[in-house]
Amino acid sequence: MQSTRNRSDDDRVVVLATGGTLAGTADEPGDNVGYRAAQLGIAELLARIPALAGTALQSEQVAQVDSKDMGYAIWRRLAERVAYHLERSDVAGIVITHGTDTLEETAYLLQRVLAPAKPVVLTAAMRPATALLADGPQNIVDAIRVALYPGAQGVVAVLAGSIHSGLDVRKVHTYRVDAFGSGDAGPIGAVQEGRLTLWRHWPGGAALGLGVLAPSRPPRVAIVTSHADADGSIVDALRAHGIDGIVAAGTGNGTLHEGLHAALLRARDEGGVQILRCTRVAAGNVVPTARDDLEAAGALTPAQARVELMLRLLAER
Repeated sequence: MQSTRNRSDDDRVVVLATGGTLAGTADEPGDNVGYRAAQLGIAELLARIPALAGTALQSEQVAQVDSKDMGYAIWRRLAERVAYHLERSDVAGIVITHGTDTLEETAYLLQRVLAPAKPVVLTAAMRPATALLADGPQNIVDAIRVALYPGAQGVVAVLAGSIHSGLDVRKVHTYRVDAFGSGDAGPIGAVQEGRLTLWRHWPGGAALGLGVLAPSRPPRVAIVTSHADADGSIVDALRAHGIDGIVAAGTGNGTLHEGLHAALLRARDEGGVQILRCTRVAAGNVVPTARDDLEAAGALTPAQARVELMLRLLAER
């Protein structure tokens, strides 16, 4: 289905900025990898986009970081600001500018915590703002279109013309502009010349609630990967260091080297460490079997599974 929207003067989009490559700069316009992320403020970035003239926008700089350095404190602050603006009757939706490296983690966390009835749209860029062909401006314009779309809801990510559910989005390429996918689920739609085409429903589900992020310090959750000669010593070391949860990124269908598997069972049964098992494979989900003795994380990436386990541990506090 396709639609365009006749925007009311009362519709407003709040743009919450966190930095990332989208706000990055390089010394040379042709340098798309040697840039410094998170250099430009959101007000300057928006002012550089003529297509936004006449659009009712409000911007706020929540953070200014390279998203590889994203952490719990920024997540808490961002979730609080999203929740605050969503309560405003004059706000149609939220756009969050973010780095690409941890976008899938932030999107998953916000959807699980807030499950908003209005759209919350994350966007990012693979090239800095100083690039000859910067992708950030178009991604911002597309994200704002989605935020103003009638009936839109939930946390989504909009990049390179594709709309991904916050529960499914993941980075799938290190360099190309079209760097994101949604696994087997596929994108929920596309933005083409300002028009939206939707193929499946907006993300839903029950919200854990903002209160789940009330603790100032998160549980300690680590990711370990199964590989040849994985003897499980890393798990024993994490236990000694007081780890609360471990995500095991297995081979194939979430399978684990016997040494690593044994160490994970000891951590769970003797140390009370919660375990989630996923796969290191780029596509597909972990299909349950009758022999499973560690919970599988389905189609979640290791990074998303870590967020899920962290939220479960927070909910138990």
